[in-house]
Amino acid sequence: MVYLKEIEVDTEGQRGVLYLTDDAGTARGLREAGEAVLIYLHPGNRDQDFSGFLFAVEDPEDLEPEYIERAYRRLKGLPWNILRTARCLIRETVPEDVESFYQIYSHPAITEYMEGLYPEVEEERQYVRDYIEKVYTFFGFGVWTVVERESGAVIGRAGFSYREGFDEPELGFIIGVPWQRRGYAEEVCRAVLAYGWSALEFRQVQALVEPENIPSVRLCEKLGFRKAEVVDVGKKEYYCFVVRKPY
Repeated sequence: MVYLKEIEVDTEGQRGVLYLTDDAGTARGLREAGEAVLIYLHPGNRDQDFSGFLFAVEDPEDLEPEYIERAYRRLKGLPWNILRTARCLIRETVPEDVESFYQIYSHPAITEYMEGLYPEVEEERQYVRDYIEKVYTFFGFGVWTVVERESGAVIGRAGFSYREGFDEPELGFIIGVPWQRRGYAEEVCRAVLAYGWSALEFRQVQALVEPENIPSVRLCEKLGFRKAEVVDVGKKEYYCFVVRKPY
């Protein structure tokens, strides 16, 4: 007998259904119809081919609401809401954010200490699509979009990444010039670090900052980072700041 269960999901007032099944044929049919499908694995279906399905569980009666919502969102192409601060929503980036990024990065002060975007908008959108598939889906975290809750405007980016040649996760952040000097960077970075300690179980985080980038140096110090060493990355010199998980 095929196991099939419909789980209602409420995403910000919009209702949807996450289908849970233990049958590969049923699962493929639902997926081809555009439905979100979660696989139930048990000894009786180990010989079935579930390749290509992102989410599977072994105990269908012990699913947490957050897991259900996040699985549904990923399968439906909706961003995960990571956390909220007093003034901001930090969520996964979507291709629709790209236009706002180009406005933010158009200010020379932004690209003085940070790489710019792709020359073509569609290239950047494709980069975001690949990032969702290869980074968010694989790691469960990355660099996210920062939204001002009151206006709904995209005002920057913040999150974690791994830099080649380094072992520790790295905090990265950017707040658009129109929203600078309002405390947004500190507010967002404190919340992102707290998320890193609690949800991601990081024990240490680094931040690489060019010595001339005084505002970012001061922010790192305010956040509790200490300067560990000076490192060369490519042709540039950086302060390598580190902060440990508070106990």
